[in-house]
Amino acid sequence: MFLIRRIHDADLAANKAAIAAVQRLLRERFSALRDEEIDGLPEKLSNPFLQRFSAVLYVAERPRLPDIEGFALVLREPTLRFHYLDFIAADAKGWGGIGAALYERVREDARATGVRGLFFECLPDAPGACADPAVTKENRARLRFYERWGARPIVGTDYERPVNPEDRCMPHLVCDTLGSDHALRKAHVKAVVRAVLERKYSYLCPPDYVEAVVASIKRDPVELRAPQYPSPERKGDVKVSPPRWRAAYPIVVNEKHDIHHVKERGYVEAPVRVRSILRGLEQHGWFRRVAARSHGAEHITAVHDKDFVRYLQRACASVPEGKSIYPYVFPIRNAAKQPQELAVRAGYYCIDTFTPLNKNAFLAARAAVDCALTAAECLIAGDRLAYALVRPPGHHAERRSYGGFCYFNNVAVAAHRLSRLGRVAILDIDYHHGNGQQDIFYERNDVLTISIHGHPNFAYPYFSGFEDETGSGNGEGYNFNIPLAERSDGARHRKALKRALEHLTAFGPKFLVVALGFDTAKGDPTGSWSLSYDDFERNGTMIGALNLPTAVVQEGGYQSRSLGPCATHFFRGLIAAIAAS
Repeated sequence: MFLIRRIHDADLAANKAAIAAVQRLLRERFSALRDEEIDGLPEKLSNPFLQRFSAVLYVAERPRLPDIEGFALVLREPTLRFHYLDFIAADAKGWGGIGAALYERVREDARATGVRGLFFECLPDAPGACADPAVTKENRARLRFYERWGARPIVGTDYERPVNPEDRCMPHLVCDTLGSDHALRKAHVKAVVRAVLERKYSYLCPPDYVEAVVASIKRDPVELRAPQYPSPERKGDVKVSPPRWRAAYPIVVNEKHDIHHVKERGYVEAPVRVRSILRGLEQHGWFRRVAARSHGAEHITAVHDKDFVRYLQRACASVPEGKSIYPYVFPIRNAAKQPQELAVRAGYYCIDTFTPLNKNAFLAARAAVDCALTAAECLIAGDRLAYALVRPPGHHAERRSYGGFCYFNNVAVAAHRLSRLGRVAILDIDYHHGNGQQDIFYERNDVLTISIHGHPNFAYPYFSGFEDETGSGNGEGYNFNIPLAERSDGARHRKALKRALEHLTAFGPKFLVVALGFDTAKGDPTGSWSLSYDDFERNGTMIGALNLPTAVVQEGGYQSRSLGPCATHFFRGLIAAIAAS
């Protein structure tokens, strides 16, 4: 079992190690490659203006092993709608499985972006085209491999024309139409050839050579070489069964969530929520299960008051099995006058009357924090998306208070962990205001907090979430609230989301943490909006198009029948957009 992940930048430590391994493999497998091209790989990934291509590196890795087993480097040209496969290689253990999986992944992502073709070069396979028969044999094997997917050399052009007359063994330009029946138009191929020669080979190809090769493309539509390697298994475009690398994104599930099961009437934050979401997602193979790692309390006290954390631990431990403490006295919060009795003191730390303390609340909340931190660390390790499927939720937990079924702020803990490596944006799309993140980061400018929610005139938590709450001190301007009307549909929500994403993009974060609530769905018992399954998919697409390493942390959503479909549609849109980015 191996995983394929994409690398868009060279900054993270895990990416640096993978890029170094790719550079070693390039030197081993492509001895004629210029040193400056190998050494310049990190800049090529980070700087799309270098060759006027957006470069994406795919690496095949096995869990817990330090080195890579193969890679593919793709240059993307969204304006001209083509991808160029610059390199693809596997280690000496064998090309077949790794190479096929890498190529399948590259093709799938190319299809997702809607490009017209995947182009690349391959040396000729005709007898005598290369001086060394061994090289010709390798070329035949490569072209046979690609022909399985319908990728064949373009014919009837001077692309194979040598720049220097003495050169031999010039490459074909191969095109994979990705199973499309559309004709390969002359104007598009001319644009592709010009882009490749002028950008990738600017150091080698003079302008008159480029013009001559482009002018040689006369047929419309452009033709591909007839198949040379018939196989009884090949029937047009290869249909690939779900490969071993498809489950690319980690999901971290709070396995201890069901110890926190409050069976009292009207308590909607129930274990069935997690089971419903999992049933909806597991059939699609988008995620791989990753076990939560245990983390120290210092991650919690980095965003929560130590006395508050100690109180929760002591109070929960003191509650008899099967019983709950609900706040019923709310003293003015004067640190010198705290009530002595733990049950009475609940009102000192809680913001409502319906969030109970029981023996397992603290333990379940700690486990949820571990899941969110593990998801954050997956991003640090190079994953582009990680999902912490947790309960209890967390976004109503402030620095020194709990409420709204929330005890510790999972999103804030994850965002603080990621903030050590760069700016972080929190996007809260739960029906209720993310008052916890607002309170915790209100005076910080390294974490942007955005919340789209029901207006506090009618929606919990009522006393925060107004538009004029924008941060203070160093954090002035780094808190952004978008309260919406009580009756809001998907179109109104998307308009708000567009505003939020524009604000987020201007901030320029390195990481994104999404507080995901499904209580915005039509019929949710705690909300009043009417988002449909299609609305969730469109929202996921908009967020995924940001092309940011994204940790999604589960918050609300209490209509158990709709949770699975809501999650399926949201992640379908999110993952498709990430694949296309």
